[in-house]
Amino acid sequence: MSTLKLGLPKGSLQDATLRMFKKAGYSIQVSERSYTPSIDDDEIGCMLVRAQEMARYVEAGALDCGLTGRDWVVESQASVEEVAELCYAKQGLRPVKWVLAVPRSSPYYSVQDLEGQRIATEVVHIAKEYLRSRGVNAEVEFSWGATEAKAPRLADAIIEITETGSSLEANNLRIIDTVLESTTRFIANQQSWQDPWKRQKMEGIVTMLRGALRAEHMVGLKMNVSQSDLDEVLKILPALRRPTVSSLSEEGWVAVETIIEEKVVRDILPRLKRVGAQGLVEYPLNKIVP
Repeated sequence: MSTLKLGLPKGSLQDATLRMFKKAGYSIQVSERSYTPSIDDDEIGCMLVRAQEMARYVEAGALDCGLTGRDWVVESQASVEEVAELCYAKQGLRPVKWVLAVPRSSPYYSVQDLEGQRIATEVVHIAKEYLRSRGVNAEVEFSWGATEAKAPRLADAIIEITETGSSLEANNLRIIDTVLESTTRFIANQQSWQDPWKRQKMEGIVTMLRGALRAEHMVGLKMNVSQSDLDEVLKILPALRRPTVSSLSEEGWVAVETIIEEKVVRDILPRLKRVGAQGLVEYPLNKIVP
């Protein structure tokens, strides 16, 4: 039996990735000390790999494909096929940012002010390219962690990843520029991507993951409406395309069903009730596949 070697990110992206796969229809079980999770698909073999290392293992063919941040693809300079962008992160459905930050009391207010200074970061290649593109000569040193704590005693500035900026604020740092925005990417080994069976398998996984992501923060809404009230109901309803309207067994009544953002339900549901909608039902969605 053919097997697709899939790399799953260990670390900050792990829980969000496993949750997304679950919603996409794949049950993945991770034991406490194992790096080879089980998955309910005999054609897939999983391995947990740090996001920082994923791209180079995929490039080398040790893995056929994997999920990692675009930042680590850029940092590793790996030649891989970027199959899909999947916009989710540790804390939500948004990009993460690598930012240039300095202590709140620092005299530096732009990257040009850091000429000749020391910058600590995990992403040395990205940092050097960023400085080069802006004509700034500064010393970039690799940080093994706890980067926020290194300024100002061990470095004049840092380049660090953030989703909300709260950790930087807690360490009395202020952001002076965004170096790189990053989202999760599904990447593939270039030879594996040319293999028809593996490519079809990867495309199937991506379709299901994209469907799960599209369903995040969306819900289904259905109701019964009299024909005389239908136009007023349809004026209120936003829809992914157009609401589905179907006849009921009772003459003069129809069923209306649509997909909307969960956050708008609390505003439009009372309005729908006021214009005559009845039997309103809201239900969760797992996947939306256009």
